[in-house]
Amino acid sequence: MNKELIINAEQSEVNIALLEEKVLVELNKEKTNNSFAVGDIYLGRVKKIMPGLNAAFVDVGYEKDAFLHYLDLGPQVNSLNKLLKAYLTGNPDNPSLQDFQTLPDIEKTGKITQVLTPNQQVVIQIAKEPISTKGPRVSSEISFAGRYLVLVPFSERVSVSQKIKSLDERNRLKRLITSIKPRNFGVIIRTVAENKKVADLDADLRSLVAKWDTCVLKLNGAKAPQRILSEIDRTTAILRDLLNESFNNIHVDDPAIYEEIKTYIRTIAPDKLEILKLYKGKAPIFENFGIDKQIKNSFGKIITIKSGVYLIIEHTEALHVIDVNSGHRVNSEISQEMNALAVNLEAATEIARQLRLRDMGGIIVVDFIDMHEGSNRRKLYTKLKEEMARDHAKHTILPPSKFGLVQITRQRVRPEMNVSILEKCPSCGGTGEVKPTIILIDQIENNIRYLTQDQNEPFIKIALHPFIHAFLTKGINSVRLKWYFKFNRWIRLKPMSSYHLLEYHFFNKADDEIKM
Repeated sequence: MNKELIINAEQSEVNIALLEEKVLVELNKEKTNNSFAVGDIYLGRVKKIMPGLNAAFVDVGYEKDAFLHYLDLGPQVNSLNKLLKAYLTGNPDNPSLQDFQTLPDIEKTGKITQVLTPNQQVVIQIAKEPISTKGPRVSSEISFAGRYLVLVPFSERVSVSQKIKSLDERNRLKRLITSIKPRNFGVIIRTVAENKKVADLDADLRSLVAKWDTCVLKLNGAKAPQRILSEIDRTTAILRDLLNESFNNIHVDDPAIYEEIKTYIRTIAPDKLEILKLYKGKAPIFENFGIDKQIKNSFGKIITIKSGVYLIIEHTEALHVIDVNSGHRVNSEISQEMNALAVNLEAATEIARQLRLRDMGGIIVVDFIDMHEGSNRRKLYTKLKEEMARDHAKHTILPPSKFGLVQITRQRVRPEMNVSILEKCPSCGGTGEVKPTIILIDQIENNIRYLTQDQNEPFIKIALHPFIHAFLTKGINSVRLKWYFKFNRWIRLKPMSSYHLLEYHFFNKADDEIKM
């Protein structure tokens, strides 16, 4: 399969688009000042124990405390707390985990009050980012994900990804990792480790152990709440998890990110360096690769498929609902049942794409067109499972009910991707009423007065329609010259042919818009 990664760097965020066969299937927006990322490790402080929930709320520096359930503590949480106590006092007996004497596992049916106390400091890892009004979901079962392996401290278990089907290969990998892994470390062997050489796996393992060593050394003298170790950024995480032989190109429009990715690819897959390319085109990168158009067509309440079939996607607090409609796609030469099957199969492909693209999580209920024959419902179920197989998020699909409903649960670890595709009318600002043009210049002048006299802005640039630009600069005694004497500022004007007649925006010296 042809895969391309398109990376667009803006001032406040990095936009990452994954294309499969030129079709947009994943869109990630990574804020450059994002406080939380899944995988980050924090030293937190227990704020409140909730025996009724068998959980605790932990202060990790976020406005809402993080939620830590007993089942997320991990069986070896007592060993982790013992190690933490030693490092916080600055006097660890055994700096290496390989020489550490672990404590017995906690009971699966135990109570959180047996493990944690209020104001206790704990090491936790972000499992789910803050969503809506909720704080982050955290876990004390620390793990480090690498290219081929996942390292789990305080464990001895070696497990292999279920997606590796060959029994011989599974046994080979398990024997190999068991022979080279250090004591007190468990390892999960990822799917991409299949058929890899010992040297590659050993290098990945050493890198992860070094990451753990870095983490525990930072605990020395730390005070909660404090971030101990950051997960790699979203761009690198996507490369780590997805980069394989099917990747054809990675296009980046920012030289700094280009160098970061180049360094990372040189580490994990030096033979793939030639697929990384720095985009230098004049048009914006997303526009050049047709991504902007796909975004506009793929978000919103109504999604239309080329054949005329369309989906209606509704979001509620509890679940997501998707309704499948045949539209004008009707073939009079076949029966209603076969028409329904054809529409449902086509919709299944788009639904699988929409779940990945929007990163929809939780419970999803899909109302397919009713089919009376059990064999057709089985075909739909098989098709949906095949399309969802490319989705890396954990998910479960139930067979269609007699009413044509399919229930899906999908893992949610980040806020859902939502792109607003409706724009305010630049003339009325969404009110349906247009302001008279005769007061436009007065409005602009009032804004200039506010910025110069109240905000003391040293630099002001106004982008506006060419007709208004011509009016303000016409003649020797122009309006702009009058502004200069009135406000003691030279107001820079920039004509924008794409603007509506009454549209204008103020910008500062850094070319950032000044919100009025």
